[in-house]
Amino acid sequence: MLKVGLTGGIGSGKSEVSARLEEHGAVVIDADKLAREVVEPGTPGLAAVVAEFGEDVLLPSGALDREKVGKIVFNDPERLAALNAIVHPLVGERMQELMDAAPDDAVVVYDVPLLAENGLAGMYDEVVVVDAPEEARLDRLVSRRGMTEEDARARMANQASREARRAVATHIVDNTGTLDDLKNQVDALWETLTRRAAS
Repeated sequence: MLKVGLTGGIGSGKSEVSARLEEHGAVVIDADKLAREVVEPGTPGLAAVVAEFGEDVLLPSGALDREKVGKIVFNDPERLAALNAIVHPLVGERMQELMDAAPDDAVVVYDVPLLAENGLAGMYDEVVVVDAPEEARLDRLVSRRGMTEEDARARMANQASREARRAVATHIVDNTGTLDDLKNQVDALWETLTRRAAS
């Protein structure tokens, strides 16, 4: 089993790379998706978040109001640590279950947005960084995701620098070109990863 950490700054195109690797046959474990899964209505995770942050963090439907929680923890390291103490162990357990279910010869891709920030590079056999210049990422966040420029810049500033991410990479996917350019790079990357997994 080859363990691959996949990361990239917000707006870099990491999700696109992740989807293409999955199409090739990678077992993709998406940390963000799992973080949502472990706090769905009826889960012990949601009950723990409500116990910590109060009923106000629920939507009328009973689901977690992620935006509200985000605002509470965004500039408060203590509240963020409290949230992480609930969610991270649950995500870790779920990741382990998915890993245990993967075939021995699998290429397992961990989609981890904050890999560089949390010093996690050492956990993986390979680290793939999806990279794009700051201005290109900003443009994508504003034009495609509808963020304000101020909000997009704040999110970007809260992440590791481009240099810090590139420093932990064993492979860099340059997402400054067209979708076809990206596809070709991912195809080549997949060949490299499957060769490495086979050896």
